Amino acid sequence: MDATARAAAAATTSDWPALAELVHHDDDPRVRAVALARLVRDAPRAVSLTVWTDAAADDDPAVRLRAAQVAPRLGRAAASSTLLALLADADPWVVEAAAYAIGEHPRPSARAIDALTAATTSHPDPLVREAAVAALGALGHPSTLPAVLQACDDKPAIRRRAVLALAAFEGEQVEGRLRRALEDRDWQVRQAAEDLLRD
Repeated sequence: MDATARAAAAATTSDWPALAELVHHDDDPRVRAVALARLVRDAPRAVSLTVWTDAAADDDPAVRLRAAQVAPRLGRAAASSTLLALLADADPWVVEAAAYAIGEHPRPSARAIDALTAATTSHPDPLVREAAVAALGALGHPSTLPAVLQACDDKPAIRRRAVLALAAFEGEQVEGRLRRALEDRDWQVRQAAEDLLRD
C-alpha cells in the first residue's frame, strides 16, 4: 500500500493501536500527520495524549506542525512543556501553530505566557509575532499588555492583530494607544481601532 492509500486508510480507521503504530513508525510524514490528527480527534484521551507528545518531537516539521494544530483539541491535557518545545521550534509554521495553541489553552503555564510574550516582541519571523500577539489577546493576561502595546508599532499585519488584542485589556494606556491607532498608515489598523473605541 502506497503512502496516499495509507493516509486515506488512517483518516477513517478506528483501530487506535494501528494508528499509533503509524504515527510512530510510518516512513511518510504525511501518513504520520494524518494518523495523529485522527487519533487526537476521536481516540480515547489516554491513547491520543501519549502519541501526541511523541509526535510533537517528530523529526519532520510537517508532523510537528500537525501536533501543534491539534493541540487545542486536547484542552488542558496538552502539556505546557510540549507546547513550549513547539513554540521554540526551528520551523516558523510550527511556532505559529504553537502560539495559537497556547492562546487556546484553558490554563497555560506562566512559562508558556512568558515565552509567548517573548515571541511577540522578539521573534525574527513576522508570522510568528502576529500569531503570538493574537494569542496574548486571547489570553488577556494583564502582565502581557506591554508586549501587546509594543506590537502596535510593528509591521502592518502585526499592528492590526495587536490593536484587536487590545480588546482584552482596559485602562488609559489602552485607550490612548487605540486613539493613536486611528492615525495609523494602514486603513485596517485604523478601522480596528475605530471599531474598538465605538464598542
